[in-house]
Amino acid sequence: MEEHELEQNELIKQRIEKIKELKEKGINPYPVRFFPNAYSKNLIENFDAIKAEDEGKDPKLFLLGGRLHAKRVMGKASFGHLKDRDGLIQIYVARDGVGEENYALFKSFDLGDQIGVEGYLFKTQKGEISIHVTSVRILAKCVRPLPVVKEKDGVVYDAFADKEQRYRMRYVDLIVNDHVRDTFVMRSKILAEIRSFFQSEGFLEVETPMMQPIAGGASARPFVTHHNALDMELFLRIAPELYLKRLIVGGMDRVFELNRNFRNEGISFKHNPEFTMMEAYMAYGDMETMLRLTEKLFVTVAEKIGLGLKFKNGEHEIDLSPPWNRKKYADIIQEHSGIDFKTVKTLDEAKKLAKGVGVDADGCTGIWKVADEVFSEKVESKLIQPIFITDHPLELSPLAKSREDDPNFVERFEPYILGREMGNAFSELNDPFDQRKRFEEQVAQREAGDDEAFMMDNDFIRALEYGMPPTGGLGIGVDRMVMLFTNSPSIRDTIFFPLMRKE
Repeated sequence: MEEHELEQNELIKQRIEKIKELKEKGINPYPVRFFPNAYSKNLIENFDAIKAEDEGKDPKLFLLGGRLHAKRVMGKASFGHLKDRDGLIQIYVARDGVGEENYALFKSFDLGDQIGVEGYLFKTQKGEISIHVTSVRILAKCVRPLPVVKEKDGVVYDAFADKEQRYRMRYVDLIVNDHVRDTFVMRSKILAEIRSFFQSEGFLEVETPMMQPIAGGASARPFVTHHNALDMELFLRIAPELYLKRLIVGGMDRVFELNRNFRNEGISFKHNPEFTMMEAYMAYGDMETMLRLTEKLFVTVAEKIGLGLKFKNGEHEIDLSPPWNRKKYADIIQEHSGIDFKTVKTLDEAKKLAKGVGVDADGCTGIWKVADEVFSEKVESKLIQPIFITDHPLELSPLAKSREDDPNFVERFEPYILGREMGNAFSELNDPFDQRKRFEEQVAQREAGDDEAFMMDNDFIRALEYGMPPTGGLGIGVDRMVMLFTNSPSIRDTIFFPLMRKE
């Protein structure tokens, strides 16, 4: 057992002993209730107004609850810091102010303990706004010591710097790393602004099934579950697309959903098997409509959260100012790899060309799937500034409308920023006969071994047979959007509890 583990075990024993001592004194270390009526930030910001109101009368008492962040015991009086939801505030605890018993209780507190204090505002000789405590109580004993920065053999190290531990024990990460909490507060604001944006554009927020009899709407491997009562196989949603388009058929002209999707895929800094998407569908829209909507969404959210259109992310300065650049899919692959896949005739030729530029595409089942491997490895990382990649091949786009001037390609775009795909959009295919043909081609690919190919969805085709107007559809990866706006290097930094291996 390592030295720090031995130290921690000893500290845990000491704290458990303190719990026993509290109970022997008739003090519940985990009381039922406590109701704060004030928070640190508001008290500090409104100090002058509060003191002016107190003029000539007894000072107003405030109740605050939070974690004991620091403690300096100095004989008959002590200082500490209380950390609540809004930040830190200094507390001053004197024996004469709280009584002998309460003061002894405070001195026994450990860093990390949840405590409640009552007291009035004052300013120390050094000018620090503080709470002069008149009573103090324990709210929840912190049995496990919080990680701290330590020094050993002249080296300063962070006892909670291990990323895996931080993701696994996010509750501790949030306690000790303020920037982590800031990221998730910003995530909440971003979600609120996305919702507000689409509502202001006339979209209705809806909810669609998360368990589906057919996994559709995206090329991905689903998670499989079973419903006992109906004795049927179900799939966790990989995308809400086909259900949202059913609503367009039903006459709900503009709909959007902030949804959780599940894809049985690998884990990386860009991927988590459970993730958040925003999908929106607009009757009488098309690819161009959704392209302009995407630009407007990113610009609006960036401005609403106070980031602005130009901001630093890692080593790059990102500029969201519209109009964003755009490049055709095949053209940008040729630009960065030298391969013109529009002229490739066979799968073997495509694989050979890919191998020539260092891309292994042996498992691919189609020419444009080879191209997509080349795009992923040779192009994506170079797309730093906002750009729309347009005109994808039909083979990779089973739900998009073909271009009228070249039916081998579709009206589709993907926005990229910082080398990451931020979303996907297209003019939606509404021809039920064409859709059935494409589903059949996807089923053939599935039978040939591609377990990410689409399944046949006869009910969706039936819905299209009732007539879906020309429609534009858009999906945005919310987690990646949060990564962009919070300068987070990994998708795990934007998800409270990312999927982890068992301990």
